[in-house]
Amino acid sequence: MPESPIPAARAATFAELPGLLASAPHRLLFLAGSVAVLLSMAWWAVELTWMRFGLGYWPQPSIAPAFGHAMLIQYGLFPLFMFGFLLTVFPRWLNQPALPRARYVPVAGGVFGGYVLANGGLLDLPWLLKLGFVVMLVGYLIGVYTLAAVLRAARARDDHARSCLLALSLGTLGLVAFLAYLFGAPDACAQLAIRIGTFGLLLPIFFTVTHRMLPFFSGNVARGYTVVRPRWSLPVVWVLLLAHLLLDWRGALGRLWLTDIPLALVFAWHALAWQPWKAMRPGLLAVLHLAFAWLPLAFALYAVQDVVYATSGHFMLGRAPLHAMAIGYFGSMLVAMVTRVTQGHSGRPLQMGAIPWSCFALLQLVVLLRIRAELGGDMYLWLVIAAYGWLLAFLPWVLRSAWIYLTPRVDGKPG
Repeated sequence: MPESPIPAARAATFAELPGLLASAPHRLLFLAGSVAVLLSMAWWAVELTWMRFGLGYWPQPSIAPAFGHAMLIQYGLFPLFMFGFLLTVFPRWLNQPALPRARYVPVAGGVFGGYVLANGGLLDLPWLLKLGFVVMLVGYLIGVYTLAAVLRAARARDDHARSCLLALSLGTLGLVAFLAYLFGAPDACAQLAIRIGTFGLLLPIFFTVTHRMLPFFSGNVARGYTVVRPRWSLPVVWVLLLAHLLLDWRGALGRLWLTDIPLALVFAWHALAWQPWKAMRPGLLAVLHLAFAWLPLAFALYAVQDVVYATSGHFMLGRAPLHAMAIGYFGSMLVAMVTRVTQGHSGRPLQMGAIPWSCFALLQLVVLLRIRAELGGDMYLWLVIAAYGWLLAFLPWVLRSAWIYLTPRVDGKPG
């Protein structure tokens, strides 16, 4: 579909920028998240380069580098976008007035400010690392309190809002667990925090938002589309994910198939029930379905890994299933959903455009490269290639998105 003409955006003056950025939750937090997309992977790419090739001097974190990578991506990068989205849509889902800027600016300041400090702390500054996670925790507490207040004020029950709030509450507990580790608690606290980040925070929110929005968007656009949004699947997925989290944390890897096979089947059922063959146009709708396809595939890989381990004791595939989900589903859905929100809330046509398409396509290659790293050979070389591939994929998308967040809406409307 050819792109519709887009009115030229007027650059904001320096004096206008603070008010412009604070005019809507998504504008401020999506800009912060866009910075984090590059910052997190830039540090990790250099760290991997140091591991593989060596550098003259590169300061090492006071914690395991993998802990820093997992925590700041799971609790910093992705949640900046999640808070931006949820602080915007929670009032709409629950028929409440939009939040004033005094309620969401502190969330952005806490989560992003703490994220930046913690990234600095990875350069062999343990005191700054601790301070960063404390500030992030404050941002989470304000965000959870703000969203909980919206939910309490609403009369109608909303399962999607409750699910997202539960996930953010668990994420807050995960940050507490990691802070305990930073202040001397056992490694088990860090391991718990990382698993909560994946299976208690990110995956529940991504699936909950997909469960609500993907059928809605498809039904509004695709002809002959049947909206399928089963109420049973959210509680079922929650129970299975919490069981996976606890089994994994306690080292019961031989029993993970009990959760991962059902999860693979549930996600595959949704992928088919949401009829992607009816929703391949326009591109902004197609990418939502293509991104979700990675989730059942990731859990199919988990299931294969689990069964092989339970029957032979051989742990095959390594972190391939995790990154099929983290880069394939989380990363691709991030590009798809954030592009849609950014286009719509800036007064632009709901179209993908060349730069988002390029980012999405290159990201699919990055997933394959990251999976390839687990299949033998020079693992760290493949990890380095995948990390720089992420930066290459996202750089034009981030620059384009940042320009949109830093300029007024092209249709002249507020927000």
